[in-house]
Amino acid sequence: MSLSAAKLLRWYDRHRRTLPWRALPGQTANPYHVWLSEIMLQQTTVTAVIPYFERFTRQFPTVTDLANADQDTVMAAWAGLGYYARARNLHACARRVADMGGRFPDTVEGLRALPGIGPYTAAAIAAIAFGRPVVPVDGNVERVTTRLFAMTDPLPRARPAIAAQAARLNDDPVAHGRPSDFAQALFDLGAGICTPRTPACALCPWRADCAGLREGIAPTLPRKAPRAARPTRYGVHFHVTDATGGLLLHRREETGLLGGTLGLPGPQWRAERWSMEEGLSHAPLAQPAAQWRHVGEVRHVFTHFTLIVDVYATRVERFPNAIARDGGLVYPRERAQQMGIASLMRKCIALAADPVE
Repeated sequence: MSLSAAKLLRWYDRHRRTLPWRALPGQTANPYHVWLSEIMLQQTTVTAVIPYFERFTRQFPTVTDLANADQDTVMAAWAGLGYYARARNLHACARRVADMGGRFPDTVEGLRALPGIGPYTAAAIAAIAFGRPVVPVDGNVERVTTRLFAMTDPLPRARPAIAAQAARLNDDPVAHGRPSDFAQALFDLGAGICTPRTPACALCPWRADCAGLREGIAPTLPRKAPRAARPTRYGVHFHVTDATGGLLLHRREETGLLGGTLGLPGPQWRAERWSMEEGLSHAPLAQPAAQWRHVGEVRHVFTHFTLIVDVYATRVERFPNAIARDGGLVYPRERAQQMGIASLMRKCIALAADPVE
């Protein structure tokens, strides 16, 4: 099947989305904006990303500005977007690009060598920012491809075959003449027409060529293997303030979920619920058990598991010097809320401020 790139591009020219990171017709794409938006859009919706992107680019107008910022400032600007390893890799990548004179590599291979840039992101930046004739395969393009070719094998097993088929979507020389627009047209087609549940097939520029539509199965594609039940894990975190309103925080290890972020102290999460006695044995201060209040629990859903956290709170006149030796950091509560604190920890802090009776 030969797909007409001209049909898709004519549709795109009429219906393209206006996005803050997207160059307008006749303008040259800003590689920094393209890269930043692609990292932010991983596991996050366009609607959610737009205000973050706009604030980020005001605070860090260039990749060099981002590279020169300290990690806490970057994490604070990122807070709320989740998947904090992305923020650490973003900062590391910015520093690498700054070392290269502030210029991103213009090939897929060169981009792949940078921290936090995988196959999809490298292809997206190469196509959009540098006009390389490659097809970036995100969820939108994956969905368009499975429907065009009626590919019924379930995800995730089918992903290599889908990617191979998607790579041929721009075989038409017309697509090679406008690689940036063609890649973004595929994104917009998936986001606006070939939507997950109710595709607007009557409006699709490729409807005459769509095998999924012909066979009446387009809305059912892509098919997915049954999802395993999401397990539950349990945590304990401690909210400690002093007489001046200082809040005790610890920086989490660089690896793992929420890596490198500031949060309330507590032991590693685990598969079994913590008893009060066992939980308090990990308290950051040797307070008598009676001085700790169980203020409630926080439920937080991650991609692969649900976390239930018991939150304990206490107040001290002042923090002992040993707190700093053990890695504790004390911030005024108001400032702590402005730091790079993940939404889970914000929930815990808010619960301690307004405990469940």
